[in-house]
Amino acid sequence: MALSTRLASPLRPALRRALSTPPGPGPTLDLAGIFPPLATPFSPTQEVDYAQLEGNLRRYAGIPFRGFVVQGSNGEQPYLAPRERLEVVRCARRALPRDRLLLAGSGCEATQATIEMTVSMAEAGADAALVVTPCYYRGAMTGAALVRHYAEVAEASPIPVVLYSVPANTGLDLPLEAVLALAQHPNIVGLKDSGGDITRLGLIVHKTRREDFQVLAGSAGFLLASYAVGAAGGVCALANVLGAPLCQLERLCREGRWQEARDLQHRLIEPNAAVTRRFGIPGLKKAMEWFGYYGGPCRAPLAPLSPAQVEELRETFSANGWL
Repeated sequence: MALSTRLASPLRPALRRALSTPPGPGPTLDLAGIFPPLATPFSPTQEVDYAQLEGNLRRYAGIPFRGFVVQGSNGEQPYLAPRERLEVVRCARRALPRDRLLLAGSGCEATQATIEMTVSMAEAGADAALVVTPCYYRGAMTGAALVRHYAEVAEASPIPVVLYSVPANTGLDLPLEAVLALAQHPNIVGLKDSGGDITRLGLIVHKTRREDFQVLAGSAGFLLASYAVGAAGGVCALANVLGAPLCQLERLCREGRWQEARDLQHRLIEPNAAVTRRFGIPGLKKAMEWFGYYGGPCRAPLAPLSPAQVEELRETFSANGWL
């Protein structure tokens, strides 16, 4: 695979070595739309509750989502055993119609482990792999190291790969130059960027405009701004709760109805912050229950909200007209 002269010189050797054996052409996916990163339901004894997962997916069936993400940051993936991770994918695939995409978080710390998990998730029914940046040895995760990691995963993967940068959880932002290098790989089809830097997101869209590469906003709080600079869609925690309004926001942006879109975006900012930065997954699961979905407990050591926090969360949704 020829390397563009646009690539920063420190990354050229890493990508050239990683792509020394060109992969076969991979399928191209249209990622345009809204994806909820599904919460993983647990029983009161903290076992994965597959029946409740299927029940939530049935309830989401009437919302025009492009697809669903399992084992993103909101799926408590670090707390799942490998066998549970695969069974969640199988369960979701069985419950979903074929026209809904299923993206599965297959990232592990080691490249070989990520490859093995990605292949297994493809066999379990995933349409694409969402691969978070390895971060435990973050000081060694240079742009060149990350390019090698992702390129090797993409070459071995039987399904397309979507890069995943979530610095709030990993303490590591996937470097811009690494994204631009990896966008040239035929089996890397996009990026979910949860950092919230709209300048960076817009620059990635601009710099990859000649590649088969799509950018997904990683949060509902900056969804309108992401569409304004060319994002294809969003993977948004709030879609687990307010899926229909987020799909409406997408439609308004696509139709150029920016004033209506701005008004709706304003009402989503505080609830989104409440179920992400402020109260996290426990807050997300509590809010899901108010809107007819199964939230249930988190796995320890994540703790439930206190009564005072529950009231704060409810007030946030009520003040913006959702409850």
